[in-house]
Amino acid sequence: MRSLGTALGAGALLLALAGCATSQPTVDAGDGGGPTLTTSPASTSPSADPDSTSPVPPGGREVPKEKLDAAAVPEGTPKTVWTEGDGRTLGLIGQEGGCGKASVEITEQNATTVKVVVVETTPKDAEVCTMDIRYPPLTAALDAPLGDRQVVLSTRQDQK
Repeated sequence: MRSLGTALGAGALLLALAGCATSQPTVDAGDGGGPTLTTSPASTSPSADPDSTSPVPPGGREVPKEKLDAAAVPEGTPKTVWTEGDGRTLGLIGQEGGCGKASVEITEQNATTVKVVVVETTPKDAEVCTMDIRYPPLTAALDAPLGDRQVVLSTRQDQK
């Protein structure tokens, strides 16, 4: 009896999802046949604000690409870095997934370079973790404003 209720519930859910589809049938007048199903995205209009997808927060200033060395960062990993306030706060987008937690470390600061490591820490004894990927904004305090210094970005995986 319980499996019948599960089957009915799953069927109702499938019907509800099918009813939410954004597909519309159209007739192709060229072949004289029946309707052809075409699909289109729900919204095709571009965003009115082109900066709305920027990870840099309002008031932040993106570090110019020529001042950012992200050669050690794996492909597909976020590489946008910015400063906030008087330039002593460095911001970036981390990457974490499942049971992982992203953090940022400033490993070296000198007159010409700031070395930054984005760390994803996962628990040693994690039992079950989700397969999602998250991109949290992270910040770190610098000893002095970034100014014209080069930012060298790298990543590391840790377990605790």
